[in-house]
Amino acid sequence: MEIIKASHSNAVIVALLARITFTETFGHYFRDKTDLENYLSLTFNVQKLKNSLTKPNNVYWLAFIDGLPVGYAKLKLKSPSPLIKEQDVCQLQKIYVLKDFLSKKVGLTLQNVLLEEAKSKASKIWLSVLKENLRAIRFYEKNGFKKIGDHDFQIGKEHFEFQAMSKSLL
Repeated sequence: MEIIKASHSNAVIVALLARITFTETFGHYFRDKTDLENYLSLTFNVQKLKNSLTKPNNVYWLAFIDGLPVGYAKLKLKSPSPLIKEQDVCQLQKIYVLKDFLSKKVGLTLQNVLLEEAKSKASKIWLSVLKENLRAIRFYEKNGFKKIGDHDFQIGKEHFEFQAMSKSLL
């Protein structure tokens, strides 16, 4: 496995991974596939990701196995949450791995690289995870994250319930 920090030149790879992994993770929740397609086009288009990859508060990594891109992670620096008192906080915004590679510890490797970076920049990290994604919740709990609250998110006609989790980096 190879992990690299992504740059704007990797936007096409990130966009493709983002679209596929989001659909693998959330696609079955969408009754109207147009809502899903609209969200994917708006959120994971190449130009938007090029812009995101150049922002100083965003750090992305790509994971490769045998030269194939199989996952990515995104850390957002200086990302306070209303659920956390401290202001010196960052957010683990994304760790997504293609489902065929979930058993290869790609997510854990990406998380470890992301947490190493976060430790040098903040005292606490937080994330949001779909309440129904028990596999992810167990993964984060096993890695020291604790539940700190709940919030909702709307995509098209679909309503999603998320739980926020955090971890001290000190």
